[in-house]
Amino acid sequence: MKIPQPKHVVMAASAFFPALCFAAGTEEWWKPFSEINSGDTAWVMTSAVLVLFMTIPGLALFYGGMVRKKNILSTMMHSFSVAALVSILWMVCGYSLAFTPGNAFIGGLDRFFLNGMSLDMGKEMVTVAPNASSIPETVFMVFQMTFAVISTAIITGAFAERMKFSAMMLFSGLWMMLVYVPTAHWVWGGGFMAENGVFDYAGGTVVHINAGIAGLVAAIMVGKRVGYGKEAMPPHNMALTLTGAAMLWVGWFGFNAGSAVAANASAGMAMAVTQIAAAAGALTWLLCEKLAAHRPSALGLASGAVAGLVGITPAAGFVDPRGALALGILTAAACYFASVIIKRKLGYDDSLDAFGIHGFGGLVGAILTGVFFSNPIFGGDATIGSQVLIQTQEALTTVVYSGVVSFVILKVVGLVCGGLRVEKDVEREGLDLNIHGERVE
Repeated sequence: MKIPQPKHVVMAASAFFPALCFAAGTEEWWKPFSEINSGDTAWVMTSAVLVLFMTIPGLALFYGGMVRKKNILSTMMHSFSVAALVSILWMVCGYSLAFTPGNAFIGGLDRFFLNGMSLDMGKEMVTVAPNASSIPETVFMVFQMTFAVISTAIITGAFAERMKFSAMMLFSGLWMMLVYVPTAHWVWGGGFMAENGVFDYAGGTVVHINAGIAGLVAAIMVGKRVGYGKEAMPPHNMALTLTGAAMLWVGWFGFNAGSAVAANASAGMAMAVTQIAAAAGALTWLLCEKLAAHRPSALGLASGAVAGLVGITPAAGFVDPRGALALGILTAAACYFASVIIKRKLGYDDSLDAFGIHGFGGLVGAILTGVFFSNPIFGGDATIGSQVLIQTQEALTTVVYSGVVSFVILKVVGLVCGGLRVEKDVEREGLDLNIHGERVE
């Protein structure tokens, strides 16, 4: 959706960062209380809590249960620490650069430190975002903040059990600002991908492809865990992982249905197709295990459900239930292939399959959205051929951008932190005790 330009925008010299000074005013962002929809506001507030619930505790438990006992606290701390760090950066300038008017590549700084985002009880006026005009801007800002949080936290699963905490924090902050924020602007903030007509309802490109590719680059650059491929590295506690997966599944309704930014029919359809795709993904992964002569596993059930959810994310507002069923099945099968077969053949150590499920699944889901969309669902007139081309082009653009910038950030972080990974003795003994001075008994 194209965001209307404010009346007065003071342009800086840089062509890429167009508003390094505050806009003189964004008067049209103010609306009377009477134009705020209480139902929409309540639903988006609930959705924001659900999406945050996906990260803490959902992703923390999902990832924490899959690592070895000596690294469970450090792995869970990644999700909690990223949630805190990204929230502050989003408040300072992330939201502004993603969602205020700028150019095709980046927004401005009209909301630097959330400047101008307010309400006036005396005049009964409140600020709204132009692309969410029925809810207070504060609610929209927090909802989008939770997307930035989980996108950044997903990456940590790729290098679990071996990265320095300081390096992880520095990388996470820089990645969110330099990769996530621009991409969010391209797709949702009026940038060039929105202008090109890309379908990304809730983050197949912005969240999953972005994070998955960054995770793959990080896993390769950090290197394999000590003993990887030679020693057994079974999950420490699958009960935690299943609990975390259940929280992700439930929270995903806020992720997808909340992206309607209203309590309306579009949100209802997004909720229905989310459930269908998740269920289809879970069953498909179990079937893949059966066909591969493996036992049906709890890890497979959880992985398949998440894969189905990843696949439906870009399509949630564009497909009908039949399209959702197909997306769930195909994405889960593709993610099984990436996580079990491709990873083994190529030999990279994507610890918790951040790329295998989120990156690869995001690519499949984004492209297949161009196949299974239904024009009556969103009131469009797209054609399959042209939409598949758009989806593929924008997905590959994101792959290249996230991959290259993540590589550069990791190089810089490695120099600043004296390397990306912990010493071998620290890794063997475990990160919980050596980095955080704590451990699970």
